[in-house]
Amino acid sequence: MSVRGAVRVERVVTAGTFSLDGETFDVDNNVWLVGDDAEVLVVDAAHDAEAIHRATAGRRVTAIVCTHAHDDHIDAAPALSALTGAPVLLHPDDTELWSLTHPGRKPDGELTDGRVLTVAGIELHVIHTPGHTWGSCSLHAPFLNAVFTGDTLFHGGPGATGRSYSDRPAIEASLRARLLTLPGITVVHTGHGPDTTIAAERPNVPAA
Repeated sequence: MSVRGAVRVERVVTAGTFSLDGETFDVDNNVWLVGDDAEVLVVDAAHDAEAIHRATAGRRVTAIVCTHAHDDHIDAAPALSALTGAPVLLHPDDTELWSLTHPGRKPDGELTDGRVLTVAGIELHVIHTPGHTWGSCSLHAPFLNAVFTGDTLFHGGPGATGRSYSDRPAIEASLRARLLTLPGITVVHTGHGPDTTIAAERPNVPAA
């Protein structure tokens, strides 16, 4: 847990599966809660809506933000929305991918590059970072010196490509132009595995 004043970042790890292109894998996902004692924003509602709801601990949930639409990052989003009344937000370039998991339920709103979401008096800036999927987005929280990257940037470098809806040159271009330009001390909260920093990952992204 990272704390700065009353606003904090909390991690909930949930377990489930990831399925795409005819293959299924067991995965553990990081679900991030950003907020204070009164309200929180949820990043990537993975696998277990009840567990995430318990972690919100009665606080108002302002939004459920999907960094991208792989099933392991969105499978619990509609159920969590039903439990909390919070809107589900997704970049429109991932609408087709979303529909593979939730064909009868559309997201409630769109993430767009440059959109600013607010929670607990702080701002989270949406950065469109295509490559892992076409609609992949990161959330930069300058007040917390943090960025939530989903599966775009991990401890060790770029997220996976090579499956449907992904492209290696695109993810590397996104990282160089949009994320590696953030301050080096920025903590990277990833979709799976441990945190890292922008400075630590700069050497792990190939130059253009």
